[in-house]
Formats: sequence, structure tokens, C-alpha cells
Amino acid sequence: MEKPSLAFLQSLDKVGLVKAGKLGVSTYIELALLLPHHYEDHSLQNAPSLGSNQTIDATIESVVRMPNSIKITMYAHNFGFSMEAVMFRPKPYMLRQFLVNERYYMYGKIECSRGHCSMLQPLKVTQVGGIVPKYKTTLRNDVMQRFIMKHVTLENLQSEGLNEKMTTNLLKLHFLEKLSDVYSDDNYHVEILKALKYSEVYNYMKKLQHKRRYFKANAQLTNRWQEWSTTLPFTLTPEQISALESVSSDLSSKNAAKRMIVGDVGSGKTMVILGAVVMAKGFCSILMAPTTILASQLYKEAKKFLPDLNITLVTNTTKKEDLSSYDFIIGTHALLYRELPKTALVMVDEQHRFGTAQRHQLEKMLSESKTHPHYLQFSATPIPRTQAMIDSAQIDVSLITKTPFKKDITTKCIEKDDFANLLEHIEQEVSQNHQVLLVYPLVEESEALNYQSISEARAFWEKRFDKVYVTHGKDKEKEQVIETFKNEGNILLATTVVEVGISLPRLTTIVIVGAERLGLSTLHQLRGRVSRNGLKGYCYLFSHNKKSERLESFTKTDNGFDIANLDLKYRQSGDLLTGKKQSGKRFIWIDMAEDKDIVQEVVNDLSLGAK
Repeated sequence: MEKPSLAFLQSLDKVGLVKAGKLGVSTYIELALLLPHHYEDHSLQNAPSLGSNQTIDATIESVVRMPNSIKITMYAHNFGFSMEAVMFRPKPYMLRQFLVNERYYMYGKIECSRGHCSMLQPLKVTQVGGIVPKYKTTLRNDVMQRFIMKHVTLENLQSEGLNEKMTTNLLKLHFLEKLSDVYSDDNYHVEILKALKYSEVYNYMKKLQHKRRYFKANAQLTNRWQEWSTTLPFTLTPEQISALESVSSDLSSKNAAKRMIVGDVGSGKTMVILGAVVMAKGFCSILMAPTTILASQLYKEAKKFLPDLNITLVTNTTKKEDLSSYDFIIGTHALLYRELPKTALVMVDEQHRFGTAQRHQLEKMLSESKTHPHYLQFSATPIPRTQAMIDSAQIDVSLITKTPFKKDITTKCIEKDDFANLLEHIEQEVSQNHQVLLVYPLVEESEALNYQSISEARAFWEKRFDKVYVTHGKDKEKEQVIETFKNEGNILLATTVVEVGISLPRLTTIVIVGAERLGLSTLHQLRGRVSRNGLKGYCYLFSHNKKSERLESFTKTDNGFDIANLDLKYRQSGDLLTGKKQSGKRFIWIDMAEDKDIVQEVVNDLSLGAK
């Protein structure tokens, strides 16, 4: 199917191409969404409307030039009397704009006093008898009007797949008969607003569709995973099963799969990874993880649940060897510097922790000129369902929203006055051989932040407790520190380096200092380090802010996908088309947190869907 942007550009003449380029539009829908900034009523009225802008049909009687103004006397035919017009601080061209005895349509603000009327700052207009849209674009308004009239049509918008109802409502915004058609109590009508939201998302998702490329798969993988699942010492959740079924359908296709599996903390994504390896049995599978700790954990799980496969772990510290004999290769970014065998399945865990270039490099290393391996990405950062539906235009998406077992974690907002109680709680947990994690916002002291840093707090904790460990993002030994703490420690002081991927079975309490500085999704990832093995867990959000509605809302839910929706009210994700991270809103009209139904309607109309 031809890209709509190309069809749009090919439909324009050379002048039109230049205009479209200046406007930054590549589809008819994008052009239609360049709405008028405001409207002018150029219809001729029989009487002045005081204090309002109006159009008059006037014959110039005299023009008097003054030092800083021009005074014009004229006869207003539609009013039936003479009046004045005043232009303050006129530009040079305005001096020649109105000629005596000539008849013009003039537009400006009408004021009347003691039976005498005048027009302030008159403009000469050529269009009368209706509502004139005024655009704020790089094109002159009359040029923009003609461009819109020529190209924003029912036929052109429908040629891009927009249905008649949405198209009709979009056209109303450019071609009005009266202002009340658009405005109602200063708000857009419900149907007009829906058309704007729908059209914006429709255009965005359609462009994502055209970015997606299909390649022939290195191999079709048709092994069944169901028999393997019966050997597990637990039952897979319905969502794990649904994800595995989707992956199975992908891997058996002639086209290389491209799927993202998003699961909440502790939702069991590892079983989907291992199930995919079972489906690829007979071919090599490769998994890249962001840290040695996470890669090692996955290696242990794979050895445990895939005992009949030849599995190896590749890190910076492992010796280089011939990897061609292995069924499943698990590694860190060290994989990018090894000679890898031809593979049918490539997976990336915690994909957002890698740069785009690293992810693409691994896929490219394992691709032939005309064929690619199946590619699965996994993420433990829940995303809103609305975003998942939008993402599905470019990549297939599976969501795992429920965990195999319910965690029992109490979350509280605390402040300075609560510190004594917190200290008592930490002492009790440590006495039960449980572990405590304190997350600080900084490593070193800073005047810009009114919270203790790790270096400032360290002495207090080391004096009061045994086996206190410290690490942070710049610590070259952080993975070893965390591993040692896991086996021997009581308290760990760290930055958000511990956000993702570490498993600490004895960790029952996390204290997040300066919690208001972090996004809710980050707080959820940090909280997810607690109660991994069913122990009673505690998460304390320490803040100098007396009351935070955002943090209070976080304490009331432990579902990552609900939290991602809450986070939308405060933060926006990156733009899929540019790949850039941005703090501003991606969309002008659509509200990602509130307009899920509209996005679902677009998904259905484009025949897409996040499974």
C-alpha cells in the first residue's frame, strides 16, 4: 500500500509542494488539523454593533494624513450614513491603501459616541458575505485560505480513510456559515472535539503503520509450548498463556515477528521468554539483558526450567568461545562483541535500558540481506492501555497486567516527624533477617536539593547498623556490591540504579527519599523490588512536601498499568515517530489518560490491536 504522505505530495503541483513543505504537512488530515486561529464575520449588517469588529461597504470621501495617524471620512452604504476611520501609526503602504472616491469593503472595530460613529484600524478586505477563517501559519492568510479550499475536501480526506462523519465535522472548522456552528459556551461541540481527537490519532497511527517494515523470517518456528508448560511447578496465568499464544502465532509466520511484551513487576515475563525458546527448539535463540545480575538470574531460571537445552551465559568476564553449539545464549551487551551463530529468535529484556543503536545492532548482526530473525522485546515498565493500542500500529503488543500471586505491600507517605517510627520499623525488620533498601536522590551533597545525599547519610546508618552496603550509578562495582548485599547485607544505600532487574528475596522495606521528584512509574519499579517472595512488604515515600495528591494516589494502587495512567496526568512519553523523549504533550487534542475509547475506535477502524 502506498504511503498516504507520498500520495498527498504527488497530488500537489510544484507551488503546492512548496506550500506543504512550509506548513510541515504531508497528509490531507494534517492540513485539515491546521485550524484557524480565529474567525472574522465579514457579513454586511444594517446597523453598527458597538465595540465589535464589523465589515462595511464604504466609499472614501476624504483622506487626511497626520504625523502619526490617518483620518478617513467615508460613506457606509450598509449603514446609510457617513462615518470616520482612524489608522494609528500607519505603515508606509497604508498611505496608498485608500483612495478618494473609490469603494472598498473595510473591516474594523466600530465605536459610536453622541450620534457619531468611527472605525478603528480599518483593514481592506476582498471577501464579504460570510465567516472568514484567520490562520497563523507561515503562509499569508489569503494564500492559506485558497490552499485549504483547494485541498481540504470531503473527497481528499476520505481518500486517506477518514470516515464521512469525522470528515464533515473537520470541514465545518474551515468553512463556516455562522460562528455558533463551532462555538458553544466557549467550548467546541462534543462531536467537533471528537472529530479532532479521532483525526489526530488516526493520522498518527497511520503514519506509524507506514514506518513498519516486514522481512522474511530466518525460519518458521512451529514447536508447541503447551506440553512444556505442564512440566512447570505452577500454573501459568491467563495473560501469560495469551502472550505465549500470540508469540506462537508470530513465530510460525513466514514474516519475522516484531512484538513487545509489557509486563508489570513480577508478572512472569520470564516464562514467556522460556516458552518462546521452546518454540524455537532446533534453532539457536539469543537473549540480551541490560545487566550481569539480570542476565545471571535469567540464566539460572533457564537452566532450571529448560534442563534438556544446552545453555550458556555471555558477559564481559566470560571467556570467548565458539557459541555455535548452544541452543540458548543469554548475555549482556557483551554479545555485541562476540561472533554469534545464525539464529531464528532474538530477544531483548528490559529493552528500554538499551540505546536504540544497541538494540538495532544486535538485530542487524543476526540478519541476512533478505531475512531477519524473529524479534521479541520485553519491558517491566507498564504503559497505559491507550499507549499500547497506539504502539500496535508499529509493533505488535502484548500486555501482562496481573501477577501470579498478590503482593502484600503497605505504601505510606512519610515526612521528617515520622523518622523515629521509621527507624523502629527498620530495626524490627533487620532483627528478623529481612533487608532494607534506602534510595537517595544524590550521591554527593548539593545545595540545589534539600535532601541528604548518600555520602551525608552513610555515617548515620553505618554507626547504627551492621552490614550496611552502598552503591550508585557511577560505581563500577555496583553489580558485585548488590550481589554481596543480597547474600550478606542488612541495609543498602543506593540511587535509582536499583530500579530494575535485581532480585532480593529478603528485601521487605524500601524508603524512597525525595519521592516527589520521581515519576509514579519509577516509584512503582522501585517498590517492585520489595516482597518478591511473598514476605510482607513496606514502601515509604519520604518527602518534605506536607501533602501530595499524586503520591497519595500512588499509595492506593499497586497495579502498574493503573499507575501508568496516573502518570500520564503529569508526564508524557516519547514520540514514536521521532524516537525522541519529550516532556511536552505529543498530541494537541487527544488526552491519553481519558480518551481510550476514541483510540480504541481508531484501532478498530485500522484493524489493529494490542493483545
